[in-house]
Amino acid sequence: MTDIQVRRAGADDTESLVHLRGLMLAAMGNDVGGPDAQWRVIAREWFAGQLASPDTFAAYLVDDPVAGVVAGAAGNVYVHPPGPRDLSTVRGHLYNVSTEPDFRRRGLAKACVVALMDWFCDETAVGQVELHATDDGVDLYRDLGFIQSRYPSLRFRTTKA
Repeated sequence: MTDIQVRRAGADDTESLVHLRGLMLAAMGNDVGGPDAQWRVIAREWFAGQLASPDTFAAYLVDDPVAGVVAGAAGNVYVHPPGPRDLSTVRGHLYNVSTEPDFRRRGLAKACVVALMDWFCDETAVGQVELHATDDGVDLYRDLGFIQSRYPSLRFRTTKA
């Protein structure tokens, strides 16, 4: 691959998005199970629904002629109250950034993130975009202008699965 060609994901890319999500989750130390894992069934339905909402969801992918989809990034727009530094009423969330292991360190994920950021900036009304970065990915995001939030992300899990 010498020339990186990024394309927007379409309805036929649901399975690729689930696969890339599995790669990302595994890289983060999660046990993602096999191809029939329950989360994958739910994720297929979820991505199919998101792909049907192009005003609030976008994913960008890179294809290899032999291997198929090898990298991607996804994001969505969600409502959020305005504040003094962000008068917009929507924010963006960038996630699902991953690359097949044999294709890493070639700029593919970066190209997908740049395409997604262009979508956020040019085609949505988001005032800011947020993400959760792994140690391996944080430099990529900083190079693209992301800054560390003053407040850490915390999580509370309900008893729901």
